[in-house]
Amino acid sequence: MEAVVIDAGSKLLKAGFAAPDQDPALVMPTRMKRVVEDVDMADASAFEEFTVDPVARGFVKDWDAMEGLLHHVLYACLGWEIGEEGQVLFTEPLSTPKAVREQLVQMMFENFNVSGFYASEQAVLSLYAVGRISGCTVDIGHGKIDIAPVSEGAVHHIASKRFGIGGVDLTELLAQHLQRSNPLVNIDISEVEKLKERYACCAEDETAYEETQNSCKKETHTLPDGQVITIERERYIVGEALFQPSILGLEEYGIVEQLVRCISSVSSENHRQLFENVMLCGGTTSMSGFEERFQNEANLCCSSIRPSLVKPPEYMPENLPKNSAWMGGAILAKVVFPQNQHITKADYDEMGPAIVHKKCF
Repeated sequence: MEAVVIDAGSKLLKAGFAAPDQDPALVMPTRMKRVVEDVDMADASAFEEFTVDPVARGFVKDWDAMEGLLHHVLYACLGWEIGEEGQVLFTEPLSTPKAVREQLVQMMFENFNVSGFYASEQAVLSLYAVGRISGCTVDIGHGKIDIAPVSEGAVHHIASKRFGIGGVDLTELLAQHLQRSNPLVNIDISEVEKLKERYACCAEDETAYEETQNSCKKETHTLPDGQVITIERERYIVGEALFQPSILGLEEYGIVEQLVRCISSVSSENHRQLFENVMLCGGTTSMSGFEERFQNEANLCCSSIRPSLVKPPEYMPENLPKNSAWMGGAILAKVVFPQNQHITKADYDEMGPAIVHKKCF
């Protein structure tokens, strides 16, 4: 039986048997509804309020909920049989705390009785997905942004940068601006998420963004409840906030300057390799105009080395930027498990959870 690869994000969980040239077999919301006992079953609305997010800003926060989610994924969705569990590889966000790593491996061996376990960082896996072992990933997730220089399959942790903002914050930003321009309409946040995916785009540069104040194409959109809203300059605010974080109230450099600073803090002999292999990952990076704006600003920030964005190979699925960590995990699973580089049950019984720091690095 093939190893299962799991990429559990703040918004979506992606899982499936290791098939590197395919999208994950299962993509589902990470958020769960918690059933509370002793509640009148006739009152279905009572269940609506009890939702839980097992993963917040990239890290597992509710272990009971996470165990329930993984049990559903592995046994109900992927067909594992109790007593015949297989091997599993997890993707890890940048700078995952040691305690989180240990608790995950402990849960998988003690609660799921897996036959083998491995974990690897998302930045490394995303590069594997495009045939690289060195480069710099810019990963804009639902709850965080990770910028990580990678050389020969190892993350430069000291040079890496994590922001505690992500797609969810951009959605809330869009909601605020739509509310201002459509004060009589109450828009549900889940609907704003859909509006962001459909309409959000990046201006060509900061000057072009400022010009949208004076002239901007107006579009009308009918919400599911029949209310009509207008969308004008708001569509540009989402992308611009990544290049001008002050829009979000943050005193931070924009995403391109952060990339340059991360790479510049690595040894100069690695600069060219890192600049020439920049990979954009996460659903937000597929926003219209984002890649072009990123490339243009990167060219302006770097005079000696021209930064280059890595293009996915033609034989890989179109959704690679969204699923790159999972796909890289599927590639790695084809190596570590057959070559016995993973954590076995015997390893775990001998060393305990701390084995994860010695075998998965």
